[in-house]
Amino acid sequence: MGSELQLYLAVGAVLFVCGVVCMATKRNGIGVLMGVELVLNGANVNFVAFAKYTALGLDGQVVSLFVIVLAAAEAAVALAIALNFYNNHLTIDVDRAESLRG
Repeated sequence: MGSELQLYLAVGAVLFVCGVVCMATKRNGIGVLMGVELVLNGANVNFVAFAKYTALGLDGQVVSLFVIVLAAAEAAVALAIALNFYNNHLTIDVDRAESLRG
């Protein structure tokens, strides 16, 4: 049982690290959004694994479902911002986003 949990946690950690690396290295907004989604999916794998192998029961799946809904809303808002930024600047390069300072 313990080794299976460790495998799930390793997969979650790999997804999380890939997401952080993607957020740190990508220069366009869509790449950064993909990194955020990878980070959230890594956390979801850990929630479900802990729910299966510990006494959490269904709580892990409920939290994971909440994170998925939150990620969908975040993606919709972020893509709307990216489209608006593209319409104004003809690029989605995050280095050009300095004009968004308030």
